[in-house]
Amino acid sequence: MANKEKLFTEFQAPTTQEWLDKIQVDLKGADFQKRLVWRTNEGFNVQPFYRREDLKDLKTPDALPGEFPFVRGNKKDSNAWYVRQNIAVNDPVEANKKALDILNKGIDSLGFRIPKDLVSAENIEKLLDGIYCEIVDLNFRTCPCHALLLAEAVDAYFTKKGFDKEKLSFTVGFDPIENMLTKGKDVTPRLADGPKIVELLKAYPKAHVMTVHTETLNNAGAYIVQELGYALAWGNEYLQQLVDAGIDVDLAARQMKFYMGVSENYFMEIAKFRAARLLWAQIVKQYEPKDENSAKMTINATTSTYNMTVFDSYVNLLRSQTEAMSAALGGIHSMVVTPFNAPYEKPTDFSERIARNQQLLIKEESHFDRIVDPSAGSYYIEHLTDALAQEGWKLFLKIEEEGGFLEAVKKGIVQDDINATNVKRHGDAAKRKEFLLGTNQFPNFTEKSEGKRSASSACCCATAEEAPFKKLETTRLAADFEDLRIHTEETKVPIAFMLTIGNLAMRQARAQFSCNFLACAGYKVIDNLGFKTVEEGVDAALEAKADIVVICSSDDEYAEYAIPAFKYLNGRAMFVVAGAPACMEDLKAAGIENFVHVKCNVLETLKEYNQKLGI
Repeated sequence: MANKEKLFTEFQAPTTQEWLDKIQVDLKGADFQKRLVWRTNEGFNVQPFYRREDLKDLKTPDALPGEFPFVRGNKKDSNAWYVRQNIAVNDPVEANKKALDILNKGIDSLGFRIPKDLVSAENIEKLLDGIYCEIVDLNFRTCPCHALLLAEAVDAYFTKKGFDKEKLSFTVGFDPIENMLTKGKDVTPRLADGPKIVELLKAYPKAHVMTVHTETLNNAGAYIVQELGYALAWGNEYLQQLVDAGIDVDLAARQMKFYMGVSENYFMEIAKFRAARLLWAQIVKQYEPKDENSAKMTINATTSTYNMTVFDSYVNLLRSQTEAMSAALGGIHSMVVTPFNAPYEKPTDFSERIARNQQLLIKEESHFDRIVDPSAGSYYIEHLTDALAQEGWKLFLKIEEEGGFLEAVKKGIVQDDINATNVKRHGDAAKRKEFLLGTNQFPNFTEKSEGKRSASSACCCATAEEAPFKKLETTRLAADFEDLRIHTEETKVPIAFMLTIGNLAMRQARAQFSCNFLACAGYKVIDNLGFKTVEEGVDAALEAKADIVVICSSDDEYAEYAIPAFKYLNGRAMFVVAGAPACMEDLKAAGIENFVHVKCNVLETLKEYNQKLGI
């Protein structure tokens, strides 16, 4: 019988210090901290590699699926989640037809957004006609002022039909604080309805009432730690209110549901859901529930709209697909994939079908629903989980010191924090510190807007009254570039001509950079293989009726080519130098004032060019 030997026993495992020494050699003197350590926006740094020893002080790797503190998920036997699609109810009969149709196409969770004037027992009957409610996850939402009436109508329908209350999984969403954040409205009088709805539906063990919509923060540009920390504070605010109103803590915690967004940060989003369950379980534990299972965090994930784009909109499919994967691997209860065309139009049958299939793809073909918490034990993700938990907890404690989430919203602390992040991220996008493929990086040169414009939505209880509280600003990250590009398209599309000359590698690289730079504003760009003389290049540009001539060469050769080209052009078109050469001051002294390079604020530079061109 052959001897059984462990593989690689003759090799000695390198130590962490040996790895670091080797990396330092490969860096050839470059600063390790600057070159390889990722300084995240979440308040902590990420190292370029992790080893088992990095987890020795962490408790998360010892957790088990389905057991307190639920960091590894609420289930023990699978990672199954509900595939959800939302329906705006403008006509209960038509909404019912659509619901029955999509239930045959892979959906097993329905979300109904019902206007306040349609909330009635009669309309609920029309809406749910023919739907087997015991096997479908149902979600209802209306304006907070009519949530109690909606809950009564839903309860009356279930009672009338004789459904088994133990089997019904549904949510009558009540989240008045979200209206404070999005509309600046004073909803404090409505908060008293929460305990009433919870009591009304207490006989349904799978019912949820108090909902926390941090997807709103996500779509306003919040960083992951901000969404996490505020989710905890928001949820704790509702939980404390219910307990103070005399609701049993187990019932109160059980009826909580969190609606969280998912951004493009793939691994960190996985870790966010793990950290959220861990921290929420610790919060609920402080209320001393009788059943540890009451500390489970029920999460519906929705892919973000913040990073979606109007131009090159099919790229939105790539964004939402990786986001859906993060959510699934993070162990959520249900998921909504936002249709790719949501930023500029009402989703079509086609876009909704694709959105459904994006979930079905990872579920039925990639089997993401089979394995519980597959990221467990990953040195990297375990580190992210712990780091996010620590930073999220700090933010939670900060809000508690302010008197709780409601008080922080009244003071505008939450709104100011998220809005400041939104401003920073827009600034980073303008400078290409944050990339949006197809918008501020590698735009489609030939694409036109074809009438696409940013879609807007309004709450059915919105009024023209001046809001007493601050509001969130929810401008998508791509909006500034899109507005500029559409303005250019509607006014005048300038022609930018690449005058490529000199060093082959440098002129090609700079021409490609300049084409991408200028196309972000919708300019028509003309690239070239190269010219022997600047005169030949300028003549070709003028023959092409160029509005902008961009000279593309190497830094050393600009001293030779740039000034003669500028003088020969003689103001017949705008002259731009691609790069920031050492001779820049000499070029400026000769009258050259336009340069495009990696340190430019792309958005502001393009606005300036538009102004100079009379656009």
